[in-house]
Amino acid sequence: MKKALLIVGLIGLVGFTSCKDKTTQKMNIDQTEVTSAQSQSNMAVMVFDKKVHDFGEIQQNAPQETVFTFTNTGDAPLIITNATSSCGCTIPEYPKNTPIAPGEKGNLTVKFNGSGMNKVTKTIRVQTNTASGEEILQIHAFVVPKSAMAN
Repeated sequence: MKKALLIVGLIGLVGFTSCKDKTTQKMNIDQTEVTSAQSQSNMAVMVFDKKVHDFGEIQQNAPQETVFTFTNTGDAPLIITNATSSCGCTIPEYPKNTPIAPGEKGNLTVKFNGSGMNKVTKTIRVQTNTASGEEILQIHAFVVPKSAMAN
């Protein structure tokens, strides 16, 4: 009899605490959603004039350069903390750790040394303080050898 009461008591205790945990979890999720919505209203938003640039057909090893212009359409200063490319042949230059105020424009210059052959695609990852934390840009080119350009 004592074992039966002990088992019933333990089952009741487990049931009671599991309900409490679910309520606490739900409250935490609801609070997170509210906090997330509030913080997104005061975020930087990076809008580019273009996210892809195609250099077209270029001569091998002929340096190329393009500028990606962006605007901060958010409610907080935009900060680019890093920009990296998928290859050492592509160098992004950006306003590092310089706040771009809401409504202001900025430029990110991408230099490509023209290496490779045929269809070339390079990706530039821009780390920012936007909601996503990262913006992706691409450059494309069709690289031909110098001898093919002369024909």
